[in-house]
Amino acid sequence: MLLTVIEFVGFTVLVAVLSWWKTKDEDLSSKEGYFLAGRGLPGIVIAGSLMMTNLSAEQLVGTNGQAFSGSMSSMAWEATSGFALLVLAFVILPRFLKGGIATIPQFYQMRYDTFTMRMFSCMFLIAYVVTMLPTILYSGSVALAKIFNIEEMFGVSYFWAILLVCFSTGLIGMAYSVFGGLKAVAYSDTINGVGLIIGGFAVPILGIFALGRLGGGGGSFSEGLHYLLTTTPEKMNAWAEPTSVAPYVPWPLLFTGMFVNNMFYWATNQSIIQRSLGGRDLAEAQKGAIWAGFFKCLDVFVIVLPGIIAYQLLTAQGAIDTSVGSAGDQAYPLLVMEVMPPAIMGFFAAVMFGAILSSFNSVLNSSSTIFALDIWQPIWGKDADAEKTVKIGKYFGLIVGVVSIFISPFVMYFGTGIMNFINECWGFFSMPILLAVLFGLLSKRVSPIAPKITVPVHIVLYGATKVIPFCQEWHYLYWVFFCFVVEAIIYLICIKAAPRKTDWVMPDAKVMDMTAWKTGKFWAVVSVVVIVAMYVVCSPLVLGA
Repeated sequence: MLLTVIEFVGFTVLVAVLSWWKTKDEDLSSKEGYFLAGRGLPGIVIAGSLMMTNLSAEQLVGTNGQAFSGSMSSMAWEATSGFALLVLAFVILPRFLKGGIATIPQFYQMRYDTFTMRMFSCMFLIAYVVTMLPTILYSGSVALAKIFNIEEMFGVSYFWAILLVCFSTGLIGMAYSVFGGLKAVAYSDTINGVGLIIGGFAVPILGIFALGRLGGGGGSFSEGLHYLLTTTPEKMNAWAEPTSVAPYVPWPLLFTGMFVNNMFYWATNQSIIQRSLGGRDLAEAQKGAIWAGFFKCLDVFVIVLPGIIAYQLLTAQGAIDTSVGSAGDQAYPLLVMEVMPPAIMGFFAAVMFGAILSSFNSVLNSSSTIFALDIWQPIWGKDADAEKTVKIGKYFGLIVGVVSIFISPFVMYFGTGIMNFINECWGFFSMPILLAVLFGLLSKRVSPIAPKITVPVHIVLYGATKVIPFCQEWHYLYWVFFCFVVEAIIYLICIKAAPRKTDWVMPDAKVMDMTAWKTGKFWAVVSVVVIVAMYVVCSPLVLGA
């Protein structure tokens, strides 16, 4: 345990020191310096930060939990993200960067009106504070509490062990985000990404060796791989039946609910898109988005495949309760404890800790950005200088961080898997946010009345699907897509019945070079080919059953 602690502290301090060194000369008193990293991020840093912002403990624990309880159909959350990132690269970013957009709500004010901007700002903040930040802290604490055996170490209950880890993680995350700004967040993400590649890929590799020892095998990699691919072939099938429910992802959703859900998350979610808005020019921003799509395909081997390995290994040993929900969120931490050598357990714990910090401080930075630039400054700080605005953003980040710390342990009582909880909660906000961006960018005539109608309509429609028994028989992403279609029709009606009096055109802020990435379309095609190939392999034609 002492070696584990030393490795953990050493790698964590290394990341902090390197992030400080890369940002020590930055001007964080300006809004662009603090919130957008001075618009100077290169493509590889954007891609690494996009991946690490998404790839946190709730993904490692939650998505592997879905695969454990379901099948490889869970890879839809990862692999198909590449399609949405192409929409971000070729549709959203050229328009947003041209207009000098810093936040999604800022675009809403520019495109619609102040009321629409504040309405969506409040929706983002509620989702971040109540759903994302507490769940990020809780899911990471589940893993770290087991790795360090916090209950036994301090002689406390499970609840207090989780609270202790949440408190420690939250404080460090606030230090990164509140005092370092987006650039510290982005560089810490990239450094942690290197560790995550090493530690994250080690888990399935070591797990396959462990499978090779089942049934008296010699423990070779080839024996383990054969066991993985042949023992439960139904688990290797990414094409779930249309009537399947969570944690499975029915195959029709790949072209409907999953597609629009991913477009919301990767193209209009402030905590994600903010990295791309910090690019030094359009080409670098597009590189970051497209490269992130490739990384998301690799994520399948880190946050989906280990769930299948955990199912085969842990159930064969009788080491886990296979009931959906409680078992799923335990599967990944238990697999790590089973296969990870004690000599490198501290390093892996530090990588896990970095993944938690990445998502936590990224969402916290986005919350501060939205509040400072879209709520406080237009209402109370009209005459405030940039330094004052940044200071208010820091204060708000501290308050939000503290609130989320105290909410986080209670996530254990929500009664569902971590990822299902997050995604179903986002369902209350996602489609109105996405549609307001898409129609705002692609239609010159849509007026502010459209988003004001669709927000309450969506909340009522989606909320109804949570209480109507018939709706519970179908995957919730079907209903997300149903809401998308209904609300798109409302937008079209509004364009026809109450259009803008004048055509709207995105102004040119001239903040950067808007030359597109010359080979971007080629790599976009390659990205699509890779995604299709993965689904062919994980189908009844090859590995699935």
